[in-house]
Amino acid sequence: MKRNFLMGAAALAALATLSACGGKKEEEAAAPAAPEAAAPAETAAATPAAAAADTGAKLEYASYTGDAAAGEKVFAACRTCHVFDDGVNRVGPSLHKIVGRKSGSVAGFAYSDANKNSGITWTPQVLFEYLKDPKAYVPGTKMNFPGVKDDQKRADLVAYLEAQSK
Repeated sequence: MKRNFLMGAAALAALATLSACGGKKEEEAAAPAAPEAAAPAETAAATPAAAAADTGAKLEYASYTGDAAAGEKVFAACRTCHVFDDGVNRVGPSLHKIVGRKSGSVAGFAYSDANKNSGITWTPQVLFEYLKDPKAYVPGTKMNFPGVKDDQKRADLVAYLEAQSK
């Protein structure tokens, strides 16, 4: 069996030294490890996202206080494709009374089969999850939007959608 020896002798010697001491340089291996400071318990779950990550729980929209005014600013990215006017579809369907509405139900809009057949009702929690990554939430959707990754901005956006749905 032939081996490809692209490494020089110096590189091989360095590898041998590193592997002999568990991947650390000799100086690091000989030095005692510094004790790690324990993080204060109150900072371990300082945000809802951190708390959900710590427990492996699903992040809940109810964990946030959504600000509709801030959500209107987040919605600016959505205006290219969506409006709130009843019966006015653009690239995306009208968002008139989106909260509480069934997915794929706006007359005159050509939904993807994935969206029409999803069985989704747009609740604040569902919108919160969907708007993080629409293509992952409804595989096959035509919505070409990467999502709002920031949890607080997404909660603000949902609060704005709720306010517009009244």
